[in-house]
Amino acid sequence: MYQEDLVCRTNGEGDILNLSEDILQVIQRSGISDGIISLYVYGSTAALTTIEYEPGVLSDLLDSLKIVASREKEYAHDRAWGDGNGRSHVRASLIGPSLVIPVSHGALRTGRWQQPVLVELDIRDSRERTIVCTVSGT
Repeated sequence: MYQEDLVCRTNGEGDILNLSEDILQVIQRSGISDGIISLYVYGSTAALTTIEYEPGVLSDLLDSLKIVASREKEYAHDRAWGDGNGRSHVRASLIGPSLVIPVSHGALRTGRWQQPVLVELDIRDSRERTIVCTVSGT
């Protein structure tokens, strides 16, 4: 087993980072050729998923999140803490903080149009995010 932290800087709410190359570098450094890579992002206002990394579908994802957890809704979290990011917490919970991807011959076993991404959901302008990458296998 091999574990490494991947640190990324985001540009605020709605930023979506393609992690494919960074993850491949982690796998390469691990020396593991076949198995799985598990990814987990610290924080309750960011999420990990896979998506076709192209502008149209990225926009569609963000638009859909605006419908599910709108800016206009009043959130109990905001009333309690006054930080205005209640929607960020809800959106991140819906997508989730973790992802597991099969690895074969040192490569990700994803579909042709399927890239692992970090979705920044917090309302701040810029954030540093840490993703714990754990590679298991042989």
